[in-house]
Amino acid sequence: MRSLIATQHSNDTQPKSAKSVGLGGIGRPSKHESADKHVSGEARYIDDNANIQGQLHAAVGQSTIAHGKIKHLDLSAVKAAEGVVEVITVADVPGHHDIGPVFPGDPVLAVDKVDYVGQPIFAVAATSHDLARRAVKLAKVDYQVLEPILSVKAALAKQSFVRPPFTMQRGDADSAIANAQHQLSGQIAIGGQEHFYLEGQVSSAVPTEDGGMTIFSSSQHPSEVQKLVAEVLNISLNKVVVDTRRMGGGFGGKETQAAPWACIAALLANKTQRPVKFKLSRVDDFTMTGKRHPFENSYQVGFDDQGQIKGIKIVVNGNCGYSADLSDAIVDRAMFHSDNAYYLDQASVTGNRCKLNTVSHTAFRGFGGPQGMMTIEMVMDDIARFLGQDPLAIRKINLYGQNQRNMTHYHQQVEHNKLAALIDNLEVSADYQARRVAITAFNTENTLLKKGLALTPVKFGISFTVQHLNQAGALVHIYTDGTIHLNHGGTEMGQGLFTKVAQIVAEEFQLDVDRVGVSATRTDKVPNTSPTAASSGTDLNGKAAQAAAKTIKARLISFACQHYQVTEAEVSFCNNQVKIAQQCFSFAEFVQQAYMARVSLSATGFYKTPKIHFDRSTAKGRPFFYYSTGAAVSEVIIDTLTGEYKVLRVDILHDVGQSLNPALDIGQIEGGFIQGMGWLTSEELVWDQQGRLLSNNPATYKIPAINDLPLEFNVALVPDDPNQEQTIYHSKAVGEPPLMLAISVWSALKDAIASVADYQFSPALDTPATPERVLWAVAAMQEKAQAAREDKKLGA
Repeated sequence: MRSLIATQHSNDTQPKSAKSVGLGGIGRPSKHESADKHVSGEARYIDDNANIQGQLHAAVGQSTIAHGKIKHLDLSAVKAAEGVVEVITVADVPGHHDIGPVFPGDPVLAVDKVDYVGQPIFAVAATSHDLARRAVKLAKVDYQVLEPILSVKAALAKQSFVRPPFTMQRGDADSAIANAQHQLSGQIAIGGQEHFYLEGQVSSAVPTEDGGMTIFSSSQHPSEVQKLVAEVLNISLNKVVVDTRRMGGGFGGKETQAAPWACIAALLANKTQRPVKFKLSRVDDFTMTGKRHPFENSYQVGFDDQGQIKGIKIVVNGNCGYSADLSDAIVDRAMFHSDNAYYLDQASVTGNRCKLNTVSHTAFRGFGGPQGMMTIEMVMDDIARFLGQDPLAIRKINLYGQNQRNMTHYHQQVEHNKLAALIDNLEVSADYQARRVAITAFNTENTLLKKGLALTPVKFGISFTVQHLNQAGALVHIYTDGTIHLNHGGTEMGQGLFTKVAQIVAEEFQLDVDRVGVSATRTDKVPNTSPTAASSGTDLNGKAAQAAAKTIKARLISFACQHYQVTEAEVSFCNNQVKIAQQCFSFAEFVQQAYMARVSLSATGFYKTPKIHFDRSTAKGRPFFYYSTGAAVSEVIIDTLTGEYKVLRVDILHDVGQSLNPALDIGQIEGGFIQGMGWLTSEELVWDQQGRLLSNNPATYKIPAINDLPLEFNVALVPDDPNQEQTIYHSKAVGEPPLMLAISVWSALKDAIASVADYQFSPALDTPATPERVLWAVAAMQEKAQAAREDKKLGA
């Protein structure tokens, strides 16, 4: 693996003193603040916390059917089981029993009926984790079985939706398609994805003396956990404190779906007045938590002889599971990103939110955007094969920015658009054209092995599409020894958020970053926080922390001016020191002086994203503050006898604006790409005809391993290209967009399969593109090629 970290230095945008701060400065590679603890095993997660005296352990009894009414529930054997201290059902919930994060429909424990296999029906607190898990299996449940809905097709036929359908449109797509020179249509099934975080779902609840509760939760959204725990216990929010120091991965799976386990632990802790820990086993985590939404999408498109789209209709059908959860916004995001990087003039995009009797699917890195992008990338490949063109040529002719075509189908201008230049640069640096010629020659000469090549772009909108979530707070203290305490509303799940925000505060005071200590995200320090999601963690919390630091800095400068009778221009912070006219003090010395003069050394900061708005009634607005862009070239080789394949080489060029920390950004790009590759190639979720998840453990669900990585993996950041919007130090978000670069692997596989029929046809390839599906697609191409040869003979 080779990473190319482009040097970033722009005279008018790079912080002038960044290079004077050592390894902690903005724009410099700095290791993750917990890196040493991660590799040594010293990093503490929820399950590592020492047991509190009297601590109990929770488990839940799960539904064994996909849909039915609970006729009778016998828990006598459960209550009598070894180690059991308490058993609760929904009747024991003192407050709200519905914990739906946005819309109702998610009971904390089943109410009279069950809607998916694995749904919690009752909960147990026992003296050990194993005893609790054994006890729940002793329950006797009598069901009236109802017919479940287990496919998107069935949900559409029955108009079974968790939220109403929604359409975004511009112009008259039907007429544009009908009047175009050529028309095509197609469909694709896009599989879901298990989050597979290394640390499973876990929460601990500790009762407090005032009738409140302290929750330690592996959650991306502590404020939501606080709210829901308060509601189920029927107490005020100020009696609930949620603490999250770090997560062992989240990827969206702990945005809303960490809350149920915290609520159940809190209910049991409240009932027993003893601490309760609830951790899910890996199989239970698979079974009871939502995945990336599977989608089944279709399109109709009209285009001209050059391959330029004139009109298009896209329908995205999201498999939401049994409840709304975040599905309304996720399907919206799929609709927003159904254009990816391409201008759709006369366009209609409809999204259906299908209700099935499976676990409720939830946020996952990209939040619906990847599933939306897949359809338009299929369109690009299909048009190319129809016209006998290189798919890259079709992609380039349809890009935003060509002939001033910069308005999306939801009526937002694509500003500061440099996609064409980025793609051109990657095309050259990856030697795309020469490799295309070589691969075509290889495929002509080889019958069994075929190579494929694809370059695909990404344009991803940055912001929560729900406006009020685009806000953040932070708290900064300076102590009299010159060290800084930082707290903010973002959560750390391994992505390096704490590191970047600490660098920002260090930059403001021109200190080494190791002087800034970041504490656990806590609802009693920074309240009413948004989830750490939507790639906005650094954008929001970095700006809030900067605001707090600037407030204190302004106080310090004012003190210096008054005490030393100087102007503001004569006060500067540099190299861990404060210079006042001709005098120079260490930062600690100066802070001590300010303290003695009774200057406040603590401040809060707040930030809200400007410019964003969206009117759902008209499907128009600016839901995104800016766009993150990138592109990837992937080369693959397939075995046409077995369907097996290998990714030979990947070249990525990605725009992160003015990078805050190139080392972390490169890591996010590499990790996001590999996770996306897993989603599209190997990670297959399988349910049986009764609605049971069969791929429920690491033996039956395959995430990418080290041998699945590309043999050559080149990653570069776009150099000297600061964000034109006023983001933190003109950086761009990096968390989610790189995942979608992996679409290039899927497209390269299709390119290799198309070569079987001399590129005459565009293969259908649902995802994940397992070797089995690749083999089926190869067979279909061979049949089409044979049919074409026979037709040619008949014609002759």
